[in-house]
Amino acid sequence: MDTRIRALLTGRGQICTTTQLRAVDADEATVARLVREGSLVRLRRGLFAAGPVWQAATPERRLSLRTRAVLLDRPGAVASHASAAVIHGLPLWGVATSTVDLVCTTPRRRVRSGLRLHPWPAGVSPTSTDGVPVVPLPVAIAQMAAECGSIPALVCLDRALHEGAVTTGAVAEAGALLLGPRGRLRIESMIERSDPGCESVGETRTRALLIDLGLPVRTQVTIRDGEGFVGRVDFLVGERVVVEFDGMLKYGGADGRRALQSEKAREDRLRAAGYVVVRLVWADLDDPERVLDLVHRASRRAA
Repeated sequence: MDTRIRALLTGRGQICTTTQLRAVDADEATVARLVREGSLVRLRRGLFAAGPVWQAATPERRLSLRTRAVLLDRPGAVASHASAAVIHGLPLWGVATSTVDLVCTTPRRRVRSGLRLHPWPAGVSPTSTDGVPVVPLPVAIAQMAAECGSIPALVCLDRALHEGAVTTGAVAEAGALLLGPRGRLRIESMIERSDPGCESVGETRTRALLIDLGLPVRTQVTIRDGEGFVGRVDFLVGERVVVEFDGMLKYGGADGRRALQSEKAREDRLRAAGYVVVRLVWADLDDPERVLDLVHRASRRAA
């Protein structure tokens, strides 16, 4: 790729427009060639991202790139909903990352290919994150609760609380400002279920599932035995059942093997202290019957 095009992409967060490409002498034939060879990815008409960056990007990163590119083409618009959440640096779950959400001067909600336009919410002033115009984080979380459901919004809320980026009070205020009675009830329920102790998407989903199953659950509980500190477990159900979420991504390579050995030693001490450990993986979170059976059997063994 030409040095000027690389400089253009590097200086603009790996996205650009056709007009910007022309300014560095990339004509239509050059752009078409770069798209064919994968150096550029066409996001929408006249909007591009750097191909290698796009190919290596997570779903959240791709939505961020799409959102920032669309905003180049829509001055005055502001990222909202999940698009604002990823610009604020939050993870997503259960959200279509192929659609960009913006608030603008449209008189009504409009949906077109890969783009949702929302009327500007009364009483909301935009902010900026890394130079990108976005709705404030509490507003984005409240919008997600209304648009995407409570669990996708809870994933964002837990991470934001864990990082100290938001307060439940601010989210409640945003819900009261933006939503009707039913939406405000959803926000209140989500806030009651939130937990800044959850450190990952998997942990948030695990805790939500255990609560939905009606199980008495505590988060990030410190366990000690006769020798002292054993560890801090993800969840304790009742008094003796430890539930751990295992994303199965931390055991690769030499460091991963050492982590696995340390985890096994910790689990042996938990069992010796009278606890029963239940490990859940991603697939288990979509199988509530299996999870309830695992916890019940662990409870019987602990007893």
